[in-house]
Amino acid sequence: MTSGRSGEARPGRPGVGADPERGSAVAEFVMVAALVLALFLAVVQVALAMHVRALAIDAAAEGARIAARADRDLSSGAVRTQELLASSLGQRYADDVSVRQATVDGLDVVEVTVRVPLPVVGLIGPSGVLTLQGHALEEA
Repeated sequence: MTSGRSGEARPGRPGVGADPERGSAVAEFVMVAALVLALFLAVVQVALAMHVRALAIDAAAEGARIAARADRDLSSGAVRTQELLASSLGQRYADDVSVRQATVDGLDVVEVTVRVPLPVVGLIGPSGVLTLQGHALEEA
């Protein structure tokens, strides 16, 4: 048996000569796991914002193509844009759609402007506003 003078812990006396690092693995795991979780949620949030942006741009461009056809009017482009936004993202994303005729570089185009909430916490929660436009060359 050891006399205890060399710094080794004896079975009968807890705490004397115990490893000072004991239990730190749990604390380190919790801190690292929280950091990794925060990073993961940030990446998911950015991906969701880019998804909303891509769908809104696509809906605006499709609405502009519909409104620019010779046999259609501007309101049909707005309706199509709202249908696409409501079916892909939800009704609150289809509330602010405007369509107008414009001239870009001497060409007549139809411009669809969409203002959608930029999701900050998932698809619900506080948000900013994203303004996006789609253009299509007007048919004669």
